[in-house]
Amino acid sequence: MKRHLFENVYYVGACDKTKALFENLFPIPDGMRYNSYIIKDEKNALLDTADISIRNEFINNVADTLQGSKLDYLVVHHAEPDHSSIISEILELHAETTLVTSAMALKFINQFCGKDYSSRTKVIKEGDLLDLGKHSLKFIAAPLVHWPEVMVSYDEHIKTLFSADAFGSFGSSEGNILISSLENIEAWTDEARRYYTNIVGRFGTNTTSLLRKASSLKIEKICPLHGLIFDKHCDFALEKYTKWATYTAENDSVLIVYGSMYGHTKSAADILAAMLSKRGKNSKVVDISYTDFSYIIADCFKFKNFVFACPTYYNTMYPKMEQFFSSLKKLNLSSRRIGFIENGTWAPSTVKLMKDTLLPMTADIDLPSVSLKSTIDSTSLQQLEELADALCKKN
Repeated sequence: MKRHLFENVYYVGACDKTKALFENLFPIPDGMRYNSYIIKDEKNALLDTADISIRNEFINNVADTLQGSKLDYLVVHHAEPDHSSIISEILELHAETTLVTSAMALKFINQFCGKDYSSRTKVIKEGDLLDLGKHSLKFIAAPLVHWPEVMVSYDEHIKTLFSADAFGSFGSSEGNILISSLENIEAWTDEARRYYTNIVGRFGTNTTSLLRKASSLKIEKICPLHGLIFDKHCDFALEKYTKWATYTAENDSVLIVYGSMYGHTKSAADILAAMLSKRGKNSKVVDISYTDFSYIIADCFKFKNFVFACPTYYNTMYPKMEQFFSSLKKLNLSSRRIGFIENGTWAPSTVKLMKDTLLPMTADIDLPSVSLKSTIDSTSLQQLEELADALCKKN
């Protein structure tokens, strides 16, 4: 289907509602949208391909949009297979097409495709221009946002940033592909945060570098490779990314994440939440056994304060908490306050284990701790009160 976005720019992507997991890791209950664009000008350019799951619709969209005209360039901003799986077929269908990409991306493309496309590639680097006529693309390096070869491009004629995976989100967005279709722009935020924090989150310094480069541009539209297209509200997207990239919490509430075998640790988490509420402090309580880690990671970027609660299990952490910490400690989160609750019938020891695991993070982990012996008693109840008081103190 030919789908016009704005001046000379057409949408040729599609959504996949059948896949349960993105990257075979992250739940996508609302599907996933794979975005790709064609600029029609004196020279025609296809900006990225797509995931193999939408192959038929993508090929048809490209054909319907070109309507038999020449495809001069295939620009590849990012060589990951969810955007590059149809490169070989496009180049076979369009023998006249020149591949435009970075040297590192070309290496990756050749590896994935099992062919050497060097002879028909225009290798670009940061600062290079691709002249299409009225439109021209200026390339900007964005290494490790989130692969090392990533480039983004800027079309000054229409003040548009083609942002690769940056500003993307989970979800298919049904038939609406423009951010202006949302009644409330905040509806974009949760799945965009979950996408950023889990896919790009550990590379905050690299994302900040890209945002610094973008600050010198007049950006009126942002076209990412996933999710909704920003035909307006670009400042909103840039503000959110600045917070996430700098690990700035979005609120001062408390995220309480617990694992519980028989309900006693859960009770401690619930009691703490009630104590916080009594003190006027909001909290969110999450059972780590039933919540996918990607949602908890997203909340860790959102909340200022965390409490982790788990029983001792074979002299180590509750397995789900141990698995989660393995992911959390890699994300470079900083400026957080973290409290701990442990439980053990004969040798509770997880507070020290949890603290030692999270030491690489720049965080305040010296809040009062809570230690349960099987279940809550007067001593642990007092410790919960002390932890609640500490979490409510301004810092």
